[in-house]
Amino acid sequence: MAGPAGLFPRAPQTGFAWLCALAAVGAAALGVAAWRRRRAGGELVRVGTVSELLIYPVKSCRGVSVQQAEVTRLGLRRGDLRDRCWTVIKQDGRMLSAKQEPRLVLVSVTCESGYLNLSAPGMNTLSIPVEVPRTNSICNCRRFGIHAEGRDCGDEAAQWITTFLNSEPYRLVHYEKDMKTRKPVGFLPLFQPTDEVAYAEDLNARLEEKIKITSFRPNVVVTGCAPYEEDTWVELLIGQVKLQGRMSCPRCIFTKVDPDTGIMDKKEPLKTLKSYRKCGPSEQHAFKNDPPFGWLYGVDKTGIIQVGDPVHKIIY
Repeated sequence: MAGPAGLFPRAPQTGFAWLCALAAVGAAALGVAAWRRRRAGGELVRVGTVSELLIYPVKSCRGVSVQQAEVTRLGLRRGDLRDRCWTVIKQDGRMLSAKQEPRLVLVSVTCESGYLNLSAPGMNTLSIPVEVPRTNSICNCRRFGIHAEGRDCGDEAAQWITTFLNSEPYRLVHYEKDMKTRKPVGFLPLFQPTDEVAYAEDLNARLEEKIKITSFRPNVVVTGCAPYEEDTWVELLIGQVKLQGRMSCPRCIFTKVDPDTGIMDKKEPLKTLKSYRKCGPSEQHAFKNDPPFGWLYGVDKTGIIQVGDPVHKIIY
């Protein structure tokens, strides 16, 4: 939850929606307003079933598939696995993504017994404590001009990342509770000021070379719906979790990175997406030249969701 919550459909033959969970938070005022609307009457209409849940602990690295997850104000969580709560930064604090270093997608992540484990081709597994020593420095991190904080994970982690990417020096930092977060409204203006992030089918029928759903970094994958049906899902209920649709997800060159090879394609799938997925004139300022695909959601009410849960839209 791309960070907000992200939703995606699955498999063209059955229909699928991809909840691209990016930023997530529940504001009290928003919750009260939604509660009042429901008191006035609201119908639950089933639109699909949760078929997959994915958490991306380290921004731009491989995701972890889980059967159950907690939807928190900062996205999905399963034990020590927290969505996008670690990130790689440059020496000057700028956050790194696979747009600059495509091979980041080859880094696999697990959490066991209080340790974050990173593995990658040709590298020994790195294990660092989830709870970073408080004596480690706090870094000021930024992306799109929006600032956040993270505690440095140490020289061993920095050397491991730098060696694997074989590039300039990088550092790994960890977001901790109560640290300064990024507000997605700063770079995605259709979000609310209260939404936060720690660090953010039909298409295949049109492509000569098929792509995997992991190219789009979804958090919640939904089956049993038509392609792009999620464009009409304004408010959703999954178990006790309530999600408020913010905007379709603008797709950038990250989608051109092959998650299996770490190589960036020169054109697809963006070329095909741009040929038929368009935003409305009123949304042009938010999407610019990026085609919309999947949806981003804010979290109205937190809770537990799991694979197999029915997904309902709320109609008033």
